[in-house]
Amino acid sequence: MKLLKIGLLLGSLLAPLAANAAWAEPVTLDFWVAWDPTQADAKAAMTKIAEFEQAHPDIKIKTQTIAFEALHDKLVTSIAGGDAPDLSWGLIEWLGEFNRMNALADLTPYAAKWGDRDSIYPNALSELTVDGKLLALPNYLGLRGLLYHADMLKQAGIDTPPKTWGELVNASLKIRQATGKPGFGIAGRGVRSPQELIMYLAQNDVQIAKRQSDGKYKNDWADNPDEMKAATEVFALYRQFLDQGAIAPQAPGWGWEEEDTNFSLGQYAMVVDGSWMRSRTDQNPEQMKDVRVTPPPAGLKAATFFEIAPFYIYKSKHPQETWEFASFMLSKSYQSAVFPDRSPRMDVQGDAIWGTPFTSLTPIGVSFPPVALGSITRDMEESIGRVLLKNEDPATVATWLGKSINKSLRQSGQMSVQD
Repeated sequence: MKLLKIGLLLGSLLAPLAANAAWAEPVTLDFWVAWDPTQADAKAAMTKIAEFEQAHPDIKIKTQTIAFEALHDKLVTSIAGGDAPDLSWGLIEWLGEFNRMNALADLTPYAAKWGDRDSIYPNALSELTVDGKLLALPNYLGLRGLLYHADMLKQAGIDTPPKTWGELVNASLKIRQATGKPGFGIAGRGVRSPQELIMYLAQNDVQIAKRQSDGKYKNDWADNPDEMKAATEVFALYRQFLDQGAIAPQAPGWGWEEEDTNFSLGQYAMVVDGSWMRSRTDQNPEQMKDVRVTPPPAGLKAATFFEIAPFYIYKSKHPQETWEFASFMLSKSYQSAVFPDRSPRMDVQGDAIWGTPFTSLTPIGVSFPPVALGSITRDMEESIGRVLLKNEDPATVATWLGKSINKSLRQSGQMSVQD
């Protein structure tokens, strides 16, 4: 009897402790990333995440590395199955699609109380806002500048890098004559090709889809002769690059890997690319030592692709903890360590070659409209192939692309029916 009483007494004493232990079990956040764990930025991120966990013993971060090529489809599958991670890396091209899937948390209430909000580039946040709701946070920026091998330009007698499309073509011809190498490089296929195309369209003051008064979108090239003319001029520029030898004959088949690698090896002189090319200086220090950065050559106006690689924050079971972690990754300490050259923070500028020349382009950055892009980006890629590989007429290609974009918008329910 005495043993039974002692057991009951111990049980009553230990029960609150057990309850507190259960209550103190840390929250685990699933974080899907697309970094290369061997690279400096990933190593810095893992160090900072460990610091976050030490400062927040109630939160554990479970990272899963997934290649960018597979990340989108894996996220779509997990969202459809009701098993999305708490947050993930991603591309801004996915914003409209994830929004239509009703997968993203509305961050507006959290951002209203966020002490660091005024340190973030305003247009980085506005590009991630749909119908007044902030639906993602900027992880890093991939603004594009004109990278050039200064020695190759000097060898061709070019004192300053080109500032217009015409100057770009002329400089490329001089470089080929002087060095035997192409002057310029493009990506004719893959994820980067529509990004480059949307930049050239923006430089000629034309958009792939405009928001209408009903809140939906439409490609209006067929209804607006000036728009159609401007779009046609962009495809004619691609054809000019190839016909006049400004780019290598193989460039229409290049993806981002070939574009980046060939430039870093000095196989051509100029490319519109991002600050991630800094890593190529470690791989090819001799070939990259003369690289400089300037704004991309302009058409009717200055514009560059504003790649905002977002943190997508899903409708988590742990919204407060997820926000705590996500906002930590936008802190000055984290960004200075992980993305010193491509931070969305205005107070993290980077160095004079790989930092400020890119972040200074933020005001002229343009991105995709927040629609489910899906087949739209595939059609944009195909349009480049039609011009460069099939030698189709630029006006015919522009007409085809405008119709294809509207077809995609119609199928996704985002096509404006207003006249």
